[in-house]
Amino acid sequence: MFRVLLTPLVIALAIAPAAAKDKDKWSGGARPKIAAKAPPVTTFKSKYAKGTVIVDTKRRRLLYVLSKTKAYIYPVSVGRQGFQWSGTQRISAVKNWPTWRPPAEMRLRKPKLPIVMSGGVNNPLGAKALYLGSTLYRIHGTSNTAGLGSANSSGCIRMHNAHVTHLSRIARVGNKVVVLKALPKKLAKTLTGTNLPQKIAYAKKKKKKNLAWRRSILSN
Repeated sequence: MFRVLLTPLVIALAIAPAAAKDKDKWSGGARPKIAAKAPPVTTFKSKYAKGTVIVDTKRRRLLYVLSKTKAYIYPVSVGRQGFQWSGTQRISAVKNWPTWRPPAEMRLRKPKLPIVMSGGVNNPLGAKALYLGSTLYRIHGTSNTAGLGSANSSGCIRMHNAHVTHLSRIARVGNKVVVLKALPKKLAKTLTGTNLPQKIAYAKKKKKKNLAWRRSILSN
């Protein structure tokens, strides 16, 4: 009699950890091949060394220095109010379809987030991520392009997947990354092409279900 009553309890205890594990580990979905797309080249007369990455938080632009007078200029999203930062880091790693591990403080704000999410189109880190030193910040892609050009992240710099794929081919581990609140006015005046369109023309795809859910995850 005792064994009959105990068996369902044992089964429940065995299943519970597996269910909890699945809840905390999400799949990022498919990993399609992303073609790199080069952004416009702007006039940029500066003393920054070739290969330096500069983020102009105010203008929502990322610059990759090509020479003393030229730079690639990409539209990006930056940290929302209270999550913006500035400083200098070095690219410490470049990863393809990176795994996402939401920081503890983010999971406190959003308890429903997973502990880990594998790389893929549903993963907020997108197709590529450039890791900045030992910080939690990344320059990364996103499948949610609607928010590009705004301040809506938790401190990371977001780009079109096609653009971050392009950047990852030219920016190397060790390259300097300078995040500024705003470019000095004198330097900003040398820029051309600052009124960039936020959208990139992609091949049309069938609409997928649960778009609202995907956008809520991708906006972290």
